[in-house]
Amino acid sequence: MNASREIDRHQQESHRQQLERDGSHAFFNVLTSPELFTTLERLLPDNHRERLFPPTETLSMFLTQALSQDRSCQSVVNRSAVSRCHSGFKVCSTNTSGYCRARARLPLALPQELAIECGRAASDAVPDSWKCNGRPVRLVDGATIAMPDTGDNQARYPQSTSQAQGLGFPQCRLVCLLCQASGALLDCEISPRAGKGNDEQSGLREQLDVLERDDILIGDAYYCSYWLFCELSKRGVDAVFEQNGARRKKTDFRRGRRLGHNDHVVTLKKPEVRPEWMSEEEYTRTHRVRSMYVNFE
Repeated sequence: MNASREIDRHQQESHRQQLERDGSHAFFNVLTSPELFTTLERLLPDNHRERLFPPTETLSMFLTQALSQDRSCQSVVNRSAVSRCHSGFKVCSTNTSGYCRARARLPLALPQELAIECGRAASDAVPDSWKCNGRPVRLVDGATIAMPDTGDNQARYPQSTSQAQGLGFPQCRLVCLLCQASGALLDCEISPRAGKGNDEQSGLREQLDVLERDDILIGDAYYCSYWLFCELSKRGVDAVFEQNGARRKKTDFRRGRRLGHNDHVVTLKKPEVRPEWMSEEEYTRTHRVRSMYVNFE
């Protein structure tokens, strides 16, 4: 066989395998599916033009880039150029500047709302056998992440005070609600890492409307709060939280109604001091909360 033809054949096979590994086509098909198309059209910028990297294709490439082993912009642009050639389009430059500018133009609400809508659709499709006695289980947790070191990010999401000024990265706090059965994201609140009103409980309060009656919410000790128990009880949501450090030390298993070994029911008393964020009317309406404590040895 002619050596040049053999080289061409190997190159074509390499390109074919590269296209099969490229997930941007799959993401593009999902984003333009009937289930998401209406939301996608609503979130697209009004003045966008059909450039080399239109918003939908740019978002598809961005998702592929984030999930690829090689997360460089050059890699995803190269795959896009190969795909265009095999689809019969004009050969385009593999310079990454156009893709980076198109990615920066994407509205923040576009990936946020699409991610949440996909997550809720996945959660709604969960069979009853995956639930806890037919009841949906939701997970809540928070985390902090470092962000790109830009002036806007530094102003809105200050860096940790333990780092010298100008040497650290901006940090934000994420508080996410997840579907336990499917692992899908149901909602997410993003806030600065520190400061009044930016704790994990405040982040959860912004997402309480996502929870429905008969849901079961599971979280760690950060969420074990009298006021949060009250709000969840009013909404018909049961919660399973680890006791926080202060309450764990005060738990007395000689009190309350005994259910079994290290298992009893107690009544939480309303704190005498009203939180600053709560109105006097809300504080007056709040009543005692019954809670079951289980001591895991």
